[in-house]
Formats: sequence, C-alpha cells, structure tokens
Amino acid sequence: MATGERRRESAGAGVLSPAARPSGPQPSPWSRFLTYLEHRPDRVFPIPAVIVLLLTMLFPVVYTLYMSVQQWEFSALDPPKFIGWRNYVNFLTQDSRFWPSVWRTFYFTFLAVTIETVLGVAIALIFNREFLGKGLIRTIFLFPMVATPVAIALVWATIFDPNLGVLNYFLEQLNLPIVLWTSDARWVLPALAIVDIWEWTPFITLITLAGLSSLPSEPYEAARIDGASPTRVLFDLTLPMLRPTIVVAVLFRAIDALKTFDIIQVITQGGADYSSETLNIYTFQNAFNYYHLGYASSILVFFFMLVMGVSILLLRVRRAAE
Repeated sequence: MATGERRRESAGAGVLSPAARPSGPQPSPWSRFLTYLEHRPDRVFPIPAVIVLLLTMLFPVVYTLYMSVQQWEFSALDPPKFIGWRNYVNFLTQDSRFWPSVWRTFYFTFLAVTIETVLGVAIALIFNREFLGKGLIRTIFLFPMVATPVAIALVWATIFDPNLGVLNYFLEQLNLPIVLWTSDARWVLPALAIVDIWEWTPFITLITLAGLSSLPSEPYEAARIDGASPTRVLFDLTLPMLRPTIVVAVLFRAIDALKTFDIIQVITQGGADYSSETLNIYTFQNAFNYYHLGYASSILVFFFMLVMGVSILLLRVRRAAE
C-alpha cells in the first residue's frame, strides 16, 4: 500500500500543471512570418505582384462601370451627375450610329478572321513539308506579326493612296478601274481587312504548325498502308485532328479582331462617311472628340460584355471540337 502511494507521488512529481510550466519568450509575428517565408516562399513572394495585378485590372473596370451611369461632359466644369441607365437606353434605342458600328465590327472580324484562318492553315501545311530555304522563308513570313501596328498602318495608307499607291498602279497596268480603297464605303472595310490579314495570318500559321507537330504518326502510317490519297489524308485525318488547334487560333484572333483600333484609326479614323467606324472607333470618338466620357463608358461596358459573350461562345465550340 505504501509502495503504491510512493509510486503515484513519484509519477505525479514529473508532471507540472500548466500554471507551473516555465513560460519562455513567445515568437513575435514578424518572427513567425520569417519562419513561414523560409518554409513557403512560393506563397509569399507572388503576393505583391498579385495585388498590383488585381488593382491594375479591377480599378479600370470598376471606374468604367461607375462612369457608365454618370453624365459627364469633359468639356464642362460640372462634376459627374448620376443618371442611372439613361446612357444605356440612349445608345441602344436612340443612337443612329451605334448599331451600324456594331454590324461593322462583326463584319470586319468575320471577313478578316475567316480569310486568315484559311490562309494560315494552308501556309502551315506547306511549311510542314521539307523544301529548300524553308527556314529563311518562314522567318520572312513572320515579319508582319512582329512589326508595330501603327507603322504597318502608315505603310498601307500609302499603298492605298489613290494617286501614289502601288495597288492602283497595278490596276492601271491591268487596264482595270482605279479603286478608292479608303474613301469608297464599299471598299474601306475590305481594305482594312487586307491589312489585318497581312499582319496576322502568320499568327494562325504558327499555332497550326504547333498543332501539326503534335499529331500522332500512327494514323498516317495506317493510311499509307491502305493506299489513301493525299487529299483523303488531308480531309479525313489532318484537318479533323487539327480542329481543336484551329478553334483555339480562331478564338484568339476573333477576340483580338473585335478590338481592332490602331490600323483603323491611323488609316481612316472611321471615315468614308462613318463606313469604317467600328465600335472601338465610335467609343473613341465619343470620349476624346465629343468629350462624352459617361456615354463612352457605357458603350465600353456593352463592348466588354459583347467580347465576353463571343469568347464564351467560341470556348464552347472548342470543347465541342475536342
């Protein structure tokens, strides 16, 4: 009995109550942060960049949404005045230049992207073969894509010039009528699409070449054994397997073409009686020529939703293609 009590006393002597435990100095928050930084730098170091990126992206969007419900004439000294949805109602129902600019935006995008896709895929199929000087020709072909858009627009404005332009010179040599490329309402959007096609067809070609390099070789070996013709291999094997890659290229180009501003602004400024005034150009005119900043902000919000809708639609097409 006494022995058992002594054992319990000796065992209890080694266990201290929380109040009796020695309390050392606790680490400061800065020390704990340094310890966490030492063990997980991958989570800490990107934080400043993420914060700056979020502010850079969110502030213009939030401020544009705020301005879209205000009436603010930049030429006046009055502060912005809240008018609710009146700006949206005005351009959707009363503005005679708004819906034509939307139609021109889609027409320009469809015309440019369709031809770029056809040419880009065809040129990629050519570059996928071996021939003399392939590397040099491919490098030269990529030059338009890396050039400055404003410089490209200035060069093409000279080419389209009705008196000095080389295009009309060739038409004269062929005994064809001269075309007023940037002054005729029938030709101005196709002329601008030519500039976009010349500049961005290499982009479609690059993406298609990447897709061609990743295609499996087994289906082609089986088709060769079956004696399939090159045309059948192209339409039954290559193009179906390239469909997801082509849809990705079309997605990127369609979004970019919808937002085209630089070449149109430099070459025509939306001119030829507004016949080249796309939605981007019309927004710019309202904001910086007419100083209707609130009205222009509401059009920008609509334009943002429009581009977002087209992007979602093309993404669904891409999933269906896969």
